Amino acid sequence: MSSNKLDACLIIDIGKTNIKCVLLDELGQTLWSRSQPNISHTDKAYPYFDLDGIWQWLQSSLHFANTIALISAINISTHGACAVLIDEQGELVLPVLDYEHPIPEDISQQYDAIRPDFTQTLSPNLPLGLNLGRQLFWLQQQYPVEFARTHHVLMYPQYWVWRLTGQAVTEVTSLGCHTDLWLPAEQTYSSLLDELVLRSAMPPIKTGYEVVGGPTDEVCQSTGLSANCRIYSGVHDSNAGFARYLYSIPDRPVTLVSMGTWVICMTTEQRLKNLQECRDTLGNVSVAGNLLPCARFMGGREFEQICQLTNSDMTGDYQPDDIQQLIDDGVFALPPFSQSGGPFAGREGRIIGKPASGSALASLYLALMIDYQLDLLGVIGDVIFGSASRKNPLMCQLLAQLRPRQRILLSGDSAGTVVGAWCLTRWQQAPDPSLTQFDIAKATNINGLLIYRDRWRDLSEQIDRPVSLAG
Repeated sequence: MSSNKLDACLIIDIGKTNIKCVLLDELGQTLWSRSQPNISHTDKAYPYFDLDGIWQWLQSSLHFANTIALISAINISTHGACAVLIDEQGELVLPVLDYEHPIPEDISQQYDAIRPDFTQTLSPNLPLGLNLGRQLFWLQQQYPVEFARTHHVLMYPQYWVWRLTGQAVTEVTSLGCHTDLWLPAEQTYSSLLDELVLRSAMPPIKTGYEVVGGPTDEVCQSTGLSANCRIYSGVHDSNAGFARYLYSIPDRPVTLVSMGTWVICMTTEQRLKNLQECRDTLGNVSVAGNLLPCARFMGGREFEQICQLTNSDMTGDYQPDDIQQLIDDGVFALPPFSQSGGPFAGREGRIIGKPASGSALASLYLALMIDYQLDLLGVIGDVIFGSASRKNPLMCQLLAQLRPRQRILLSGDSAGTVVGAWCLTRWQQAPDPSLTQFDIAKATNINGLLIYRDRWRDLSEQIDRPVSLAG
């Protein structure tokens, strides 16, 4: 390998919608990136992720990236609600279930009888397979012979760490992500692992900023990676985005709105009495292992759905006048537009009126939902946005008008998850000053916005459907 190559870090980011490989330099600037859609396959008994196909793509991407720079470090972030079961020979026990697959009602009822209480796990009772424990219980009941072969349970980021290094580890951000498997306050496993007879299958726990090892000889041969490349323990994607701010501003409370397929509000403001299971507010775990109050809804998916329902281009530009028109005309988008969790799950979303701009309505909806979730968490300090401040700046400005007593800070990161995973590879180093600089969102001046917000909340609460997260 040429010695004059630029030293770089490669981040593998496996989101629910897209898979990315991003090469970053010493300042966290992108040198190269590649992505492809993350497709759930349906040619077997249940929808699953094609791990071998992803692995082939990752090896090809690593090989190409290695021609651009000397890859000295690799970290992996992935979506949550996912684990991989492998046997003693390192083979898949069962295909990896897509968490959006419905779990049969009779199985869910049996599972509800054994799952620990929300007061212990701070993990709400979620629909589909969003509770990882529910997935595991269903697989155990449906495929008992195969399930009994489980030697290791690998959380999804750590599965890819294992493919790269051959080392099996566990890391708490994925373990503490509404799995029912972890007790955040006690920082230990829940009783559910004993119910599933999986406690002995959990590998040693590593923190998100620890090195697991170097690539295996086989990986070095297939990718050209140096055996000296440091491979870190991996992280849940939303927690990676949050780690970027824990790293850069460790001296004050942090509240982040992480936006993607899911919109997740995460805060170090510890108001645990505000957490409500029925509202899909929960306790996640930070990379340091600390309890992290969160509220979430499937905002990216809902934005897309609202645009589809209004025959609107998702990338369409909109202006403050378009928002004003929606308010003047009394047009409302009432939650939810996805049945995957969120504070209004179990109800059916609807649009009142005919919007002139569907993208404006979808953006206003996101601002109102985020404002609602920040109130659920009791957040009173600064609120930070990363890539959303570039992709949808007017939405951030709407939130600034909705919350005039708080600062809405804009970091402008184009890929907060990727930057956060990169920060974990340099946790003991002082942050670059660029990571500590923020713009402040200028509030919009929309007439009647606060009155409209109150009406939207009243209508959202009055939808005549039961609130149930249990499917």
